[in-house]
Amino acid sequence: MHPQTILLYDGSFDGFLSTVFLIYEQKIKHPIIRNKSFPNNQLFTVTHDVITEEHKAKRVWVGFTAKTTSNEQQDFFKAFLSEIKGVENTLLCYLQNIFLRSPSAKNIDFSNKNILKISQVAKMVSREKHRMEAFVRFQLTKDNIYVAIIEPDFNVLPLIMNHFKDRYADQRWLIYDIKRAYGMYYDLTTIDTVQLDFFSKVNSKISSENLAPNEQQFQELWHTYFKNVNIKSRKNTKLHLQHIPRRYWKYLTEKNKI
Repeated sequence: MHPQTILLYDGSFDGFLSTVFLIYEQKIKHPIIRNKSFPNNQLFTVTHDVITEEHKAKRVWVGFTAKTTSNEQQDFFKAFLSEIKGVENTLLCYLQNIFLRSPSAKNIDFSNKNILKISQVAKMVSREKHRMEAFVRFQLTKDNIYVAIIEPDFNVLPLIMNHFKDRYADQRWLIYDIKRAYGMYYDLTTIDTVQLDFFSKVNSKISSENLAPNEQQFQELWHTYFKNVNIKSRKNTKLHLQHIPRRYWKYLTEKNKI
C-alpha cells in the first residue's frame, strides 16, 4: 500500500491554488488536500505543509480561466467558499479534467460528476449569498459605524461585500462573521479584512452602551411598527418560513425585541 500524501494549506483560495501548483510541479500521486485547521486522523499518510505563494496561485488561475467560461469560474470559487468537507479534492479533480480538455471546448459537461457536484454546491452558496444580502441588518454604533454580525452556513462574505459597498457607499460599515472570526470593514474608500477579539460566538451581540444614542429607540420603533402591521387573520406561517427560514430571524430587527 502506497501512503497517501496529505497536503495541508492555510484555508485561503490562493493557498488552495498554490497546493494545486505543487501537485503538478512535484507530480504528486494520490494527493489529498486539506485545510490545516482541520485535524488529521488518518493512518499511513504523509503530510506536507504548503506555503501560499501568490505568483504560483496566479499561474494556476490563469491556466484555468483560459479554458473555462466566466460562469464556471464563478461556480468554482463559490464551491471553494462552501467549506464542505472534501470540496478541495472535488475541485482538484475538476481542475485536472479542465486542464486536459481543448481550449475551444467551452461547453459545460454536466455528465462529469465533479462538474455536476460543483454546480450543485455553487447553487447552495448562491442562495446563501442572496439571503445574506436580503436579511443582514446593521446597527449604528457610537463610533458612527454601521455594524452587522452574521453567522452564515457558507463563507459568503467575499461574495456580498461589493453589494453592500454599492448600496451603502456613503457610510462606514463592518460586517463580521463570528463563525469564521473575520469581517469586512468599509471606510468610504476601500474594503479591508479585519479580525476582532471582542466578537465571538459567545459574545455575538453589540452591547447597548456601544450603540449610538438613538439606535435602540429606532429599533424599538421598528419592532412596534412591524407588530402593528402584522395582521393575524392573514398570517401564513408556512409561506413565511419558505421566504424567511427561521435560522435567519436572528438577523432581523423585527424578530428580535431589544
